[in-house]
Amino acid sequence: MNSFMLTAIGNLARDPELTVKGETTYLRLCLIGNDYAGRDEDGAEREITTSIWFVAFGALGEAIGRTARKGDQLILSAQVRADTWLDKQGERRYDHSFIVQGFRFGAPGRLRREELSAAAEQPLAPGA
Repeated sequence: MNSFMLTAIGNLARDPELTVKGETTYLRLCLIGNDYAGRDEDGAEREITTSIWFVAFGALGEAIGRTARKGDQLILSAQVRADTWLDKQGERRYDHSFIVQGFRFGAPGRLRREELSAAAEQPLAPGA
């Protein structure tokens, strides 16, 4: 049982990074999202940007790496895992990892929209 699961919706901050170490394949990706943060002293709306790093293993990571690009919106389902370790000074450190369990595409990013637009403008081959 996964005690803590979350759903995250955001845009890729950069192209995902696929890494192979021995027999383990994993993908690191960073989602960013903007949220309303009130108004400034002039009355203009302010936004706060949040970024979270995720990791996806094996075939799931490879699938995301093949298909997702910077700017694409992703909807991730992730397990939250607690990490603890001792740093170089012997101090105990605490953090969390977000392990992707599933994903769906949301809106395409600018690069993907440009690719789709260019493909739509290509004339059909004769007999197609």
